[in-house]
Amino acid sequence: MSHSKEGKSEGGDIVHYSVGALIKKDEKFLLIDRAIFPFGFAGIAGHVDEGEAPEESIIREIKEESGLTAKECELIFEENLDWNTCSEGITHHYWYLYSCDVSGDVKLNKGEEKSIEWYSKEEIQNLTLEPVWEYWFKKLGII
Repeated sequence: MSHSKEGKSEGGDIVHYSVGALIKKDEKFLLIDRAIFPFGFAGIAGHVDEGEAPEESIIREIKEESGLTAKECELIFEENLDWNTCSEGITHHYWYLYSCDVSGDVKLNKGEEKSIEWYSKEEIQNLTLEPVWEYWFKKLGII
């Protein structure tokens, strides 16, 4: 089992490093309905593993959570969030958010997802989003 890359905040808190993928096709965004905490609809995301670069992590997470292959990923935000809690109980995450082009067919990862679907901006406004994804979608002007 891999271990999440960890650091320390200025205040001494443990920091996990996370990646997220904004994947868009035909004016719709690919979202999963998370089966594990933190619950809600979210883009493909996960922790950076120890010894792994964020660019490697996002490619791995896209494959694991959607079955898709990342063709190109462009970093759009890099930000320290001290309020974002993960399944490991860590509340401090340093995020790398990418806009990604993908290929292949979407596949459900039953261990982590209740569903995986494409949603329009209008549909996203009616979903219960995972808090960090609500933050990203507001920041991007999607909701």
